[in-house]
This record gives sequence, structure tokens and C-alpha cells, in this order.
Amino acid sequence: MDAKEWLGLDYDGDPVFQSHRRPAHLEAADRLLVEGAAYRTRKGEAVGEVIVFRMPEESMEFEDLVHGPLSKAAGDLQDFVIVRSDGTPVFHLANVVDDRDMGVTHVIRGDDHIENTFRHLALYRALGAEPPRFAHLPMIVNDQGKPYSKRDGAAYVGEFRRQGYLPEAVFNYLVLLGWSPGDDRELLSRDELIRLFDLDRVRPSASRMDPRKLMWMNGEYMRALAEEDYQRRFRQALEEAGLLTGEEPEDYVRRVGELLWGRLRYFGQVTEVAGYFFREDYPWDRRAVEKRLRVENARERLGECAELLAQVNPFRAADIEREVRAAAERKGLKAAVYIHLLRVAVSGTDRGPGLFEMLEVLGRDRVRSRIERALRELPLGDLRGRAPGGQS
Repeated sequence: MDAKEWLGLDYDGDPVFQSHRRPAHLEAADRLLVEGAAYRTRKGEAVGEVIVFRMPEESMEFEDLVHGPLSKAAGDLQDFVIVRSDGTPVFHLANVVDDRDMGVTHVIRGDDHIENTFRHLALYRALGAEPPRFAHLPMIVNDQGKPYSKRDGAAYVGEFRRQGYLPEAVFNYLVLLGWSPGDDRELLSRDELIRLFDLDRVRPSASRMDPRKLMWMNGEYMRALAEEDYQRRFRQALEEAGLLTGEEPEDYVRRVGELLWGRLRYFGQVTEVAGYFFREDYPWDRRAVEKRLRVENARERLGECAELLAQVNPFRAADIEREVRAAAERKGLKAAVYIHLLRVAVSGTDRGPGLFEMLEVLGRDRVRSRIERALRELPLGDLRGRAPGGQS
């Protein structure tokens, strides 16, 4: 119910709990016993009797709204338990009785329930009730064509919520699994999807879960957020990740959020993407250190950066960039030498937003102390066979 509410899936009336409807279920079972459509037996039961529904001896068929006509031969239809030996109704009976009493007209569920539908249709007919229309949606599978599960990633809506995905994006993505609006559009609002949705366009074949596609779609929705909404969610994600101490200036948090807008694919990435803005003990990315700092005279060049940045005034992105490029030109170097050294030194990684904008947001004091940390901790120059921090 929480997941449905989060996705904005509304429903008519109050929720019906099967456990509260036991008298109605047992009344239906008694009727089936009286009319000979069910029987009691102790077979296979250590204690007490069960009530078993007697499946019809003729073949059965129905028109599925997704798969078309489906049928079962008489010999394939086995009797099944509808009330356990402890007197509790089984799902099959409870489901049919509840849907009958609620006036359900359409049952839409996964196609792993097709086998159950033949049982349910037989129950509807035995109870003299008009069965609803059935639509069995294709299963969601992984890259190997097997049912998607927790081993493949987030398998429940609640997990996407905890990871910081937007409900609008998850709703959009899930609707498009096995269905399309008839054109190439992929980003559609909830109202558009509701207006356009038609069971006739549901594909009967299995749908492959693509986490990367969902991540892309969520990123698009994040970029479309109003600024205040984005900043509110960004701060909440930082708090949930334990990155805020409460001492950070509000303006600093907002500027970091602005800088990373468009780089976050989902808010659960804040530790990975924004962590170094809020902690001075950020880890060193071994790959980045090996690739970017194993250059000739790396320690000397990084020291030059520290001296240069101490003189930049005002400490703004455009001024920083101008001075860094000018210094590189005077040394006969490519600006990328300074740029890569600085990025890894002040963030621990070689990925992120524009370097000069990042330096401005971090501020002169943070940048200076971080360069000092890099000079102190990293074995600059020849890193072959050595771990960051000087450990082998």
C-alpha cells in the first residue's frame, strides 16, 4: 500500500482485507459442498479434513485481453483445496469471493497466474457469478531472460524509493515495460499515461528490466524539477546519507546542489557524486591516482598550483581558469596537466563537474588544505606498485 501511495496509484473504496472476510469465504465453501461442487477429504492431511473444489470434467477456455484465447484440456484440470484443515480459506476461494462481492470487472495481473485463472473461472461458474475479464501482463525478466529478482538489483518499488528515485520516473518506466503509446515518446506525465493506456497495446512477450534505462529516465525527471524542489530533495538526500553535520552554510549546500544538478541520476548517488564536498577525508580513487598523478614532476606541478591559486583574486571560476591556463602556457605545458592534478587532489577522483566551477564552490581555504593533504599523503610521481598513502 505504501508503494502504491508513493507512485500515486489511487483506488476506489477502502482496502479489503481477506482476513476480515472469512465468514463470506466459508459460506461460499458450504454452498459448494451442498451443491456437490466440492467435497471433504482427509487425504494427505495429518490432522482434520480439507475442502476440495471439484474441477469440471470438460475442457475450459477464456479470452485473455493480452494473450488472446487460452484453453486447458479436461485432463489437465486437477481438483484443488479451497479450505485448509484448520478452517482457513485458500487464496483461490477468497480471491474469487472478494472480487465477486466487490463487483470487480477486470483482473489485471502477471501471466504467472494464468494457471490460477482456470481455477478461478471454474469457481465463478460454480458460484453462479459472472466472471470478470482477465488480462495477464508479461513477466519482467533480466538480461538472461529469467524472472527479474533481488539478485539482479532493486526488485521492489520500495527499494527504488530508498535509493532516491523519483516516483514520477519509476511510474513512467514501469508503465512502458511491455506497453507503448504507439509512438517513440518515452517521457510521459502520469496524466498522459493514464489517458493513453490501453490493454490492446500491451505486448504478450516478456519485458526486460533495464536499470540503466530507468536511471537515465530518472535523471531526465530530476533535471525537470523546479529548483526549490530539487534543492529540498538534494538536502534531504545529503542528510539521509549522513553527509551534513549541521554546520555547513546554507549557501554552500545550495551551490553544491546547483553544481551537481544534471550529474545526479538518482538522489541515492549523493555519497558517490557529492561526498567529497562535505568530508575532508574523502577516499583516493586508486585508478584516478595511478592515471592522473603518475606524471613527471607531479609534486612540483601540484605545488605550483597551490602557489598560483593562493594569488587568484577574486576566487571565481573564470579567474581561476584564466590563471591556470596562463601558468601552463608559461611553463610550456598543456593546461590538462594542472587540471588533472588539481581535480584528483581536491576531490580524490578524476570525475565530476567542471573543475574551475568546483574550485570556486569549494573555496580557497578548502582547496589549499586539500592540496596540502595530497602532497602529504600521495606518493606523487612514480606510483607503480604502491598504494595511496605510501603503503605497498
